[in-house]
Amino acid sequence: MFLFSKLFWIVAQPLTLGFLAGLVGTACTAVRRPRMALLFLGASLTILFVTLYTSAGTVALQRLEAHVQRPEQDPAQVSCMVVLGGAFETEVTTIRGGTDLNQAADRFVETLRLALKFPRSRILVSGGDGSFSGTYEGDAAAARRFFTQFGVSEDRLTSETASRTTFENVINSRRLLADPAMRRCLLVTSAFHMPRSLALFRKAGIELTPWPTDYRTSGRATLRLDFTQPTLNAQQTATAMREWIGLLAYYLTGRTASVLP
Repeated sequence: MFLFSKLFWIVAQPLTLGFLAGLVGTACTAVRRPRMALLFLGASLTILFVTLYTSAGTVALQRLEAHVQRPEQDPAQVSCMVVLGGAFETEVTTIRGGTDLNQAADRFVETLRLALKFPRSRILVSGGDGSFSGTYEGDAAAARRFFTQFGVSEDRLTSETASRTTFENVINSRRLLADPAMRRCLLVTSAFHMPRSLALFRKAGIELTPWPTDYRTSGRATLRLDFTQPTLNAQQTATAMREWIGLLAYYLTGRTASVLP
């Protein structure tokens, strides 16, 4: 399933779909099938235009971010936190060491903030090597260096190093969360990723308090043309599309009880 999902996403992401549609359209032109060529070339241009030059991806991502609200104030007490991986550049850290973070860095920055504010809290980091090769250290390994560098003691950290997907995060963390010290935990992950993560944990019978972070939208985006930032638009669209596909796929395969929790 892991390999299938990786291969599927290579094909299903918006820019790849646009390229493939254009490739098929060009082939149809070569074999003198003008109607089919027009259909596929039109689809290619439409996909590329919507992806690069509209705010459609941002609006779709914003809908996910708005589904689970984060409290305005910190809790009075925090006994434990579960933070999902995906924030470290593990291809880099495996070779160079260190703690190089990517766009999802807020997952660990926010967890660190809470860990320093609540010095008795425990932290469970769930995240292994999600690459095809399986040769890199996972987020859980890099996170141990990250937290200890900021004074969080080793005995507060629990690492789950085998997960490659969000579903595996849940399955592999279940046993660790049976520890009495890991009850009533916060779930820390990106706001757009929170609906899928929360739905999986609930389906598994694990109750966590959602603590979304790493917002990618202002919360006020509207559907419009946007010629100023095509690279960002493409990234937002790809992120939103991947998450919505994941929500639908998990629901259809019975891994969650609903598309949105």
